[in-house]
Amino acid sequence: MAKLEEYKAKRDFERTPEPRSARKAGKAKQPRFVVQEHHARRLHWDFRLERDGVLVSWAVPRGVPPDPKRNHLAVHVEDHPLDYIDFEGQIPKGEYGGGQVVVWDHGTYETVKWKQDEVMVVLHGERLEGRYVLFQTRGKDWMIHRMDPPQDPGREPMPEKLQPMLATLAAGLPRDPANYGFEFKWDGIRALLFVQGGRVRAQTRKLEDVSARYPELRPLGNAVGARELVLDGEIIALDEAGRPSFEQLQQRMGLNSESEVRRMMALVPVHYMAFDLLYEDGHALLGLPYRERRARLERLKLGGPSWQTPPYVEGDGDTLLAASADRKLEGIIAKRLDSRYEPGRRGPAWLKVKNHARQELVIGGWLEGQGRRQGLPGALLLGYFHEGRFTYAGKCGTGFTERMLEKLAALMKPLGRDQSPFEAGVKPPRAAHFLEPKLVAEFEFVEWTRGGQLRAPSFKGLREDKSAREVTRELAV
Repeated sequence: MAKLEEYKAKRDFERTPEPRSARKAGKAKQPRFVVQEHHARRLHWDFRLERDGVLVSWAVPRGVPPDPKRNHLAVHVEDHPLDYIDFEGQIPKGEYGGGQVVVWDHGTYETVKWKQDEVMVVLHGERLEGRYVLFQTRGKDWMIHRMDPPQDPGREPMPEKLQPMLATLAAGLPRDPANYGFEFKWDGIRALLFVQGGRVRAQTRKLEDVSARYPELRPLGNAVGARELVLDGEIIALDEAGRPSFEQLQQRMGLNSESEVRRMMALVPVHYMAFDLLYEDGHALLGLPYRERRARLERLKLGGPSWQTPPYVEGDGDTLLAASADRKLEGIIAKRLDSRYEPGRRGPAWLKVKNHARQELVIGGWLEGQGRRQGLPGALLLGYFHEGRFTYAGKCGTGFTERMLEKLAALMKPLGRDQSPFEAGVKPPRAAHFLEPKLVAEFEFVEWTRGGQLRAPSFKGLREDKSAREVTRELAV
């Protein structure tokens, strides 16, 4: 059949299990359709309509849209034989379209309109039911649009952005542990993952899209397939002992060059620890209790080379806190089992219990180093915002590598100012160089002094994922 010449020319049928040609088509009462999920070099879906003895086909990179508010690209490809309508299998690597093919949906359809540049049909499938139109935009590029309302009348659009819910520092475990779930606290950066149409978008607390910095997370979209999810979790890097290390992660933060990202991927790979599910297949889950959101997350069975769902325990915070100390982790998070998800809020429903005192602070100045550090920062002057006033919290001169000092010097240079930015607390040293209070860093320390300063602080790393204005002094409740 002449219509299948292009299909045959692209394939070696000695290697691929795909059908060579079609049986003679009988007269079906209704023409058939199929949508195949195709895990090729890039995940996509193949939308095929039976017509005139072949399957007229489009590749749909983001899947068939479930909502009339969104159109998806559909690339018109070569006609396929009718036998392809129930094809499933592994196309060998190196062959055209190499990868796994599975039938995602199938059924029959009615033709409303069939023109050279516009095709309108009503689908009757197991998953898809309703009227769709495909229309040509340019050359092989078409768009596919759902004309009917969503099949699920309660469907909600995926949010574009969300502020993560935050935990309050606690001096110890809650007194009613039976009402809490307990998780390890991961020493990384908070990130929400928006997974849709096989694509993954990573967003930080500052609502910054950092997807390009962490390519390890992209295959999660392929693994999830057609599911639509918003995950809450932490991006971490591991040290030589296999422990989460914020210092290690520093080497991956702030990179903008694709070649540099690729180079550092090999040296400092990252992992994503998913600990909450905020949106699933058209439904926001923010109002559900934490216990139910966690159960739904675990049913997804997310586990891959660079992502996992770490376990949590209900009621037994003592054991998990001891385990976190044994493993030299930062601590644990206690979450009320009945708590709903409140974006951007820091309240008593989530508590963080730390093995070591840590605090995020804003750099408001620096003191010049001596000896080898001459010309570089010898100590950082630190502060936080209290009732809108930038308050002095002391200085830190330990925990830096030479490379980090050079990076800090470069970042601080354009932020220099003549007057002290500190508006409250004791006065900083006279020899200080002052800065606009914009750079955020994390410090480990022994305690807060009565005078409101850190005792024996040590620099742990820059927090480029956090805004200076949100940094306030954390006191245990």
